[in-house]
Amino acid sequence: MLKAFLEHCPLVAILRGVTPSEAVPVAETLLECGFSTIEVPLNSPGALDSIARLSDRFGRDALIGAGTVTAAGEVQRVADAGGRLIVSPNCDTAIIAQSKKLDLVSLPGCCTPTEAFAALDAGADAIKLFPATLLSPQTVAALRAVLPPVPLLAVGGIDERDFTAYLAAGADGFGTGSSLYRPGKALVDIRQKAKAMIAALTP
Repeated sequence: MLKAFLEHCPLVAILRGVTPSEAVPVAETLLECGFSTIEVPLNSPGALDSIARLSDRFGRDALIGAGTVTAAGEVQRVADAGGRLIVSPNCDTAIIAQSKKLDLVSLPGCCTPTEAFAALDAGADAIKLFPATLLSPQTVAALRAVLPPVPLLAVGGIDERDFTAYLAAGADGFGTGSSLYRPGKALVDIRQKAKAMIAALTP
């Protein structure tokens, strides 16, 4: 499932801090620009409500889910809200196992080969290289050389100026947060940034 969405657009929009009332118009703006994967971190206000609203509105055409999932018990609540994507900042095999038990996409955060292999052994669908500010393109290339052919997404401090170098090193996509969305940011500004990011993916 994740690979299909990444082939459409290799960007995950991280809407940290979004409120339920903002979620639909922000996501609609991003989807109109070409995004197809939306993550609402669970430490956002009313996160499960936002996920439910987004899933109801866009769930057929977009991959909607939760970020900052730090406990296995949260996975069921995300699934109950209609979310299909579970993103964590760390490699927690219990979260991965619960995600796969519920047939959800598992995207754990990893910063070392040991974490990445442990995540894949537990059933992860892809690896979130986090924080990307600690992982240079050269490091990504080294990881790509030894890991199986699963999607690698660079996340944390990444914007469109970094895309070319990380893609050349073997990254398959990016998670983008504060450079794309911040609470209260005008939709026109979100649209402008989203279009710039999409444009930066084209050689």
